[in-house]
Amino acid sequence: MSTTADRLDVIDTCTRMGWYTDQRDWDALEGVFTDEVRLDYTSLNGGEPALLPAKGLVAAWSGLLGSFTATQHVLSNFLVDLDGDDAVCTAMFQATHKLPNEHGGPLWTLGGHYRFALRRTDGGWRIHDVVMTATWADGNQQLLTIAAKNS
Repeated sequence: MSTTADRLDVIDTCTRMGWYTDQRDWDALEGVFTDEVRLDYTSLNGGEPALLPAKGLVAAWSGLLGSFTATQHVLSNFLVDLDGDDAVCTAMFQATHKLPNEHGGPLWTLGGHYRFALRRTDGGWRIHDVVMTATWADGNQQLLTIAAKNS
């Protein structure tokens, strides 16, 4: 496969992570990951990165993110570095979460960048490591707590 085709496939795989999440297509979402995924959201939540089975990650996201009325994850400014059957894709993101509630505004928007590490598999490029770095937020961050209680 050509370098250009690999770059496009890597970007497509990362884009699908956000698309399937926002469309609540949990079965398809699982397919963008390897069997185990390292997830690092410590810039938002603190703690330590976690190593999760893809099924467990999707179950957690479907519970939490599925509790929102709507989400929209927009990725842009993709940079792809290829090294044989491994790739790293970085992208800027903006993620808006909507949940009407009695305790504040219905929107919370988070921005920053992702670093995805991918591996070429027989089924195509799959994400095995996700680092989300939040650099700004706006709106009602309490929506995350409310959604977690509803999940």
